[in-house]
Amino acid sequence: MIRERAREPLSAEEFAGSLRREGERRYHDRHPFHLRMHEGKLTKAQLQQWVANRYYYQSRVPIKDAIILSKSEDPDFRRMWIRRIQDQDGDAAGEGGLALWLRLAEGVGLDPEEVAAFRKVLPGVRLACDAYVQLVQQASLVEAVASSLTESFAPDLMSRRIEAWEKHYPWVHSDVLEYFRSRVTRARRDADQAIAFVCRSATTYVLQEKCVAALIRKTEILWHILDCLQVGT
Repeated sequence: MIRERAREPLSAEEFAGSLRREGERRYHDRHPFHLRMHEGKLTKAQLQQWVANRYYYQSRVPIKDAIILSKSEDPDFRRMWIRRIQDQDGDAAGEGGLALWLRLAEGVGLDPEEVAAFRKVLPGVRLACDAYVQLVQQASLVEAVASSLTESFAPDLMSRRIEAWEKHYPWVHSDVLEYFRSRVTRARRDADQAIAFVCRSATTYVLQEKCVAALIRKTEILWHILDCLQVGT
């Protein structure tokens, strides 16, 4: 945190700024694997491996959101947060973010059923993604929500990813990039709601510190996923 001020809580503006700075400088868009992806330096096999392994992370997202949902006694919060699960799972089979990701998997030449069965998931990736679920299980509601604030940086990353894939990987049809397009607006909405909740709910300096720590831990998990893929390639 930027300063203690005799352990007085930071103002909402200072706290939000601290969260943004810590998340931004640690976000996984700076990882060498991501840089190679956006520079067009990944092979087809490497891109496929990323898609297959990242699906395991995507599959954990509605699970961690359901855990967060279960921690709240506030119907307004639950009505807000449940949309995240609907965004990933859809209202019916074949809809939602997970279905869009499987379309992406098929678009890069993978068998979507094999991807959905997690047969290509590296052990380290599985461990990191499961650690995120455990983090949310063990944290307080406000810390768990704070851990999700990496999505604050997703809209810009998704926009850059679409541009990079269309430029460097023309063998991937543009219409299978819909998951990335959908996250540009949804991640911004989700992040705005989450940071407002965290700033409103973290009313002590100690709790603010714990929220920053939860966000940092989440960035470490995302970074570790790419570490596993980097070693694997």
